[in-house]
Amino acid sequence: MEPVNQIDGRAYPFGLKNVDTDVIIPAKWLKTVTREGLGKGAFEALRQDPDNLFDSAEFAGSPILVAGDNFGCGSSREHAAWALGDMGIKAVIAPSFSDIFSGNAFKNGILTVVLPQEAVDRLMEVARTDPISIDLENQTVTTPFQDRFSFEIDPFRKHCLMNGLDEVGLTLARDAQIASYESKLARERGFLTHGTSIAA
Repeated sequence: MEPVNQIDGRAYPFGLKNVDTDVIIPAKWLKTVTREGLGKGAFEALRQDPDNLFDSAEFAGSPILVAGDNFGCGSSREHAAWALGDMGIKAVIAPSFSDIFSGNAFKNGILTVVLPQEAVDRLMEVARTDPISIDLENQTVTTPFQDRFSFEIDPFRKHCLMNGLDEVGLTLARDAQIASYESKLARERGFLTHGTSIAA
């Protein structure tokens, strides 16, 4: 997982409320076991409109999505986070998120930023014409117009995102402790590590 700290660029001024995971990535895309290519299926129903936001040349490759309340509700499909990541989205800003979506996004290196509706409305306005900056270390979202919004984030999630640590990375970070434990286990209870058993 790539570290996340400073995210700068244009943002999709999406803003819709109660966008569920089926809107983010329809069920027919769930047959895949790889994350690659899911960006093509992201927001597929909305992309039927030729003037849709996600196929606009102006917003192509935007790393930020500004969404409405309760983003990511519905099913627990992790493919929703995979699809956003495959589109190049590194952060989603909204007044609230589904807990499951927020967890899936975090595990896939996508920052979810919760801000009040008034702040989201302002960012929607700015996003239509100008870039937005997210500073995870200082927990702020800023605009070229001196707007500055602070957000809260769980310290553990912040640490993991800033250091690019997924669950595998967290385990590998404790390699020395694991090796020490295995050595101790082999010395004290060798029968567990060598496949032998104690006679009754």
